Amino acid sequence: MEESMGVSRRGFVKGAGALGALAAVGTTAAASPALFGAGSSASALPEEKVTWAHCAINCPGRCSLRFHVVDDEVTWVETYTDPTAPFDDPQPRACLRGRSYRRWLASPDRLSYPMKRVGKRGEGKFERISWDEAIDLASGKLKEVIEKYGNEAVYIPYATGVSATTARPFNRLMSLLGGYLGFYNSYSTAQISTITPYMYGPKGNTGSSLAAAEKSELILMFGSSPTETRQGGLTTHYDWVSLREKTKAKIYMIDYRLNDSITNHSTQWVPINPGTDAALVAGIAHYLIKHDLIDLDFLHTYCVGFDEQTMPEEYRGKNLSYRAYVMGEGYDKVEKTPQWAAKITGISAQQIEALAQEVGTAKPLYVVQGWGSQRRSNGEWAAWSVMALPCLVGQVGLEGTNNGTREDRTSPKSVSMPVGKNPVGAKIPCFMFTDAIDHAERMTAKNAGVRGADKLNVGIKYMINYAGNCLTNQHSQINLAHDILADESKCEFILGIDTVLCDSLKYADVILPDLFRFEQTSQISTGSDVAYMITGTACTSPKFERKTAYEMASMIAERFGVREKFTEGKTEDEWIEELYEQARQQDPKLPTWEEAKKMGVYTQKHAPVVSMRKFREDPEANALGTPSGKIEIFSAKLLSDTAGWEFGKDDTLPGMSTLLPIPAYFPEWYGIETTTDEHPLLLSGFHYRGRLHSSWGSIPQMKEVNPQEAWINPADAEPRGIRGGDTVRVRNEFGQIELLAKVTGRVVPGVVAVSQGAWHDADMYGDRVDRGGCINTLTTQRPSPLAHGNPQHTNICQVERV
Repeated sequence: MEESMGVSRRGFVKGAGALGALAAVGTTAAASPALFGAGSSASALPEEKVTWAHCAINCPGRCSLRFHVVDDEVTWVETYTDPTAPFDDPQPRACLRGRSYRRWLASPDRLSYPMKRVGKRGEGKFERISWDEAIDLASGKLKEVIEKYGNEAVYIPYATGVSATTARPFNRLMSLLGGYLGFYNSYSTAQISTITPYMYGPKGNTGSSLAAAEKSELILMFGSSPTETRQGGLTTHYDWVSLREKTKAKIYMIDYRLNDSITNHSTQWVPINPGTDAALVAGIAHYLIKHDLIDLDFLHTYCVGFDEQTMPEEYRGKNLSYRAYVMGEGYDKVEKTPQWAAKITGISAQQIEALAQEVGTAKPLYVVQGWGSQRRSNGEWAAWSVMALPCLVGQVGLEGTNNGTREDRTSPKSVSMPVGKNPVGAKIPCFMFTDAIDHAERMTAKNAGVRGADKLNVGIKYMINYAGNCLTNQHSQINLAHDILADESKCEFILGIDTVLCDSLKYADVILPDLFRFEQTSQISTGSDVAYMITGTACTSPKFERKTAYEMASMIAERFGVREKFTEGKTEDEWIEELYEQARQQDPKLPTWEEAKKMGVYTQKHAPVVSMRKFREDPEANALGTPSGKIEIFSAKLLSDTAGWEFGKDDTLPGMSTLLPIPAYFPEWYGIETTTDEHPLLLSGFHYRGRLHSSWGSIPQMKEVNPQEAWINPADAEPRGIRGGDTVRVRNEFGQIELLAKVTGRVVPGVVAVSQGAWHDADMYGDRVDRGGCINTLTTQRPSPLAHGNPQHTNICQVERV
């Protein structure tokens, strides 16, 4: 049975394909009469409805979409665009991915009915069931798990497939049902989010906006490519391109790839071995100290830990300062000269010295970092080092400067649906959920970063995986993740909710078919130098048996007798309007609800943000949230917070039992100093234009124009007999993937670069070779030592022709 609302699924998809020429890109032309039958006239066309909506994937762009609808079917998708707008009239335009949403909306792989698993977990075999049976199964097993194990056995994994003001209904539901095991951190930013408060305090970690860099003389960007990671709209993509056009500053992009943000400006590329940013900063610092280019007045007034004079009293006389580390008086007695740094980073000593000279003399200096450098096994110290660099020369809190964190983004005021207080206090690092399934009884606050409790009392037995592909595809070491998830004696039930059968959803026991946010009322805020809010209404009525997540959670709540508490008597539309009115009370400049729906896109312009300006003007009146109230280049708090922790091999340096309390360099577990004869190449991931993480990873047209490739330098390709376009196998101790080779000088020698997010495609009950080219087949589940975060760019490998 494939009938629903008088339209068969096959007929719906067939009709959608007939309009494919208009699906991928926006246009201002009217739909062609030829599409509706020979001899039709424009006056005979069915009436067209146009609705505003927003992209809801985990991209800061959250770009605007306009859906053109005829007879309750989307005919094409455009975006907010004015072809007459000048360059300085920014618009939240969607990228190619957003404009191709109709391909996803009408995909033959779209989930339309509730289903239950009939094969092994991970096989992807399901049969259709009714909504009543699906909700009964999900609710019945949830009751059973709570009664048998307690609420700590229930977990809602980290997921990024839906962003909106009402996007977390299952968290609200579980708070009403006694709670659930919580998580902290994210897959994107665990390391930098954890280390920044130690240096700047919890309120001092926002960077300057990119617009502030227009007044800079020198811009250093570490591990970032805004035109790839934040495409479209008015987010960092636009800010970066605008900055490039307006600034007179010299720009250096420090990256192991000549990324798309500087493709046509290769003189700005500083190629660096991945995972060695802290070594580069140490080499620069040595030159600055030796040539008296350090701003000692700033360091002595605003900072702790640069030299002996600024060390906390109880740590003086022990050569623990950052200066002691750099000048060879610290723990390892190695002087961090440019020559030392050159051997590690792959950047010549002469270039490091020249760069250091520019850093020491440029005013203003703008130092910013993306999240690529920190997503590594030594990522906390890499991020900390980049933040320390502008402090060394006093270029913080002034016009045209940044504090070394990621650039600021400002959004209009919004209020999200309250999830309530979670009665379960325990939390785990989100990256370690497979450990909490496999061996929770061994996870403690000292060895696994458990918060809110000394240890876990029970493993994860029930998961609600809503709009997430982090069970396998976006998690690490997919083969191990499969083994853990496939064992039904461990996690006993997985409820999956999504729009298509992604790899993680193959492990669900029951699947519920979701609606896109543009198939319902929805609202979201985002922005950057220009902030904006998008209010969308449903483009079509719900098709087949798809429902909103709010409806699903309400149905489960009813089975538990808490529906009224969950809904408070409100529909989701009524919730969104009420939440918006709360935001208007805090920001009266916002338009009325009816005005917001009509205009679709509301923008707010902001003056450039200069990070830590008030602290620079008066450090006593505007003390930071650190123990000293100052910038802490040495952190005694880090030492006290981690006292008694149990560390793995290479988490600390030889002869040390504690983590380093300064932004020092130390080798990665799988890095430039730890390659092997079997795996002689570094392997690092990057974000790709064709996907946002794994979203859009199943769309054939997007895969065709954005093929999955392994970037390899000619110096590494030639001795392996690899040419561009060859199918190659990339392998290491964790698995094997097959994909196309891209032989290019845009990646440093000794490094293989594979874009993250490709859909895993392997016979998990067969040879397990991933022919989808998902890099997480080759990454480790071992977490970074301080944040217990995702180190997915820290890998070694071998490459060979197939």
